[in-house]
Amino acid sequence: MAMLGGHALFLGPSDIQLGVNESMRDTACVLSRFNDLILARVYAHSDITDLAKYSEVPIINALSDLHHPLQTLADLMALQQHFGKDLSGKTVAWVGDGNNVLHDLMLGSLKMGMNVQIATPTGYEPNADIMAMSKDLADEHGVSLTTTTVADEAVNGADVVVTDTWVSMGQEDEYEKRVKEFDGYQVNTELMGKANDGAVFLHCLPRHVEEVTDEVIYSDASLVFPEAENRMWTVMAVMAAQLGKV
Repeated sequence: MAMLGGHALFLGPSDIQLGVNESMRDTACVLSRFNDLILARVYAHSDITDLAKYSEVPIINALSDLHHPLQTLADLMALQQHFGKDLSGKTVAWVGDGNNVLHDLMLGSLKMGMNVQIATPTGYEPNADIMAMSKDLADEHGVSLTTTTVADEAVNGADVVVTDTWVSMGQEDEYEKRVKEFDGYQVNTELMGKANDGAVFLHCLPRHVEEVTDEVIYSDASLVFPEAENRMWTVMAVMAAQLGKV
């Protein structure tokens, strides 16, 4: 925000407890009077929708349990920087948890004309409503959307291989259970070898070695760090757009 010439008011968990001592409606009404836009990183997606319902200024979803749209913008920007502006016909493979990061990557990739191949363990599938929306998008754009429980199958023929943390915020108590159930989903040199020649790798960070090996994340195929940088540029673009500056 400072780089755009503005000022930011940061309210962390110790500064504000959304919906605890004050209703979401009241919080939205107050913050709307202090700020020109609100960037909200929350747990429950309902907090985002409540803020949007009552706020008089734009609400930007910086992360919720259901969506992570800003990450998808950074991912797509990294892919365009690497492959060129037109991504149509490329194939994106997801290996891991059917979480918020996958939800928006799936929606965004399909809208860009890319095929999406998803591998998740049984019980970790993407949200059913978002899958239904994604299937409609795949039909609309004439691309394919497939799901499997076998990592090799998803990566086969892919131009982009993506994974994310297996243990998201609030799931720390499930660490040992999840690591066991995600056995075989690590992105390593062998798995990347199932993808197309020239395939690239994405991970939104922070990463753990059980999710992806050092050999992959620090390889020439990795776009992880340009992807991380793009989180800054893309959120700046979104803020500027919401303020009518672009």
